[in-house]
Amino acid sequence: MNDPIDDISARPVNDPAFEPSPVRRALPGCRWEGVETLRYKPEDGAPFRDVTRQVLFQMPELHCEWRYFEVAPNGHSTLERHMHAHAVMILRGRGRCLVGQGIHRVREQDLVTVPPETWHQFRADEDSPLGFLCLVNRDRDRPRLPTAQDIEHLSRDRHVAEFIRTGS
Repeated sequence: MNDPIDDISARPVNDPAFEPSPVRRALPGCRWEGVETLRYKPEDGAPFRDVTRQVLFQMPELHCEWRYFEVAPNGHSTLERHMHAHAVMILRGRGRCLVGQGIHRVREQDLVTVPPETWHQFRADEDSPLGFLCLVNRDRDRPRLPTAQDIEHLSRDRHVAEFIRTGS
């Protein structure tokens, strides 16, 4: 049975006694009420495979954005770096991530710090999605893709060379 206090469908429409709820309810499959599921990035040459993005909070007074990304099984994010840091929490599934020259296994509730100017990429396992919350500055620089020289440098470590994906 629904609690009438929490049941927004029971509230009168356009009644000034009821302000919009500050709560956006969770929906099945790591979705939220009123939050659009978007393509990870525009098709501008930044290679990735099977990733979606949801912007959960984007309020000027917070000076940050809180986003949810989901990488489908066997998918991957873009290999990139930028001047801003990321704070990541794995919310669903499992996979691996490259941060700098290290490859790390990740699973639900793990925290990942991506320092500024650090190459990084997330990959879902073949049999599991990888969903994660990502906190970044609201005003930030654009990601930079690796050059051929960067790929050559990263690939000196054979484990990194086998891990990274630079095509869609």
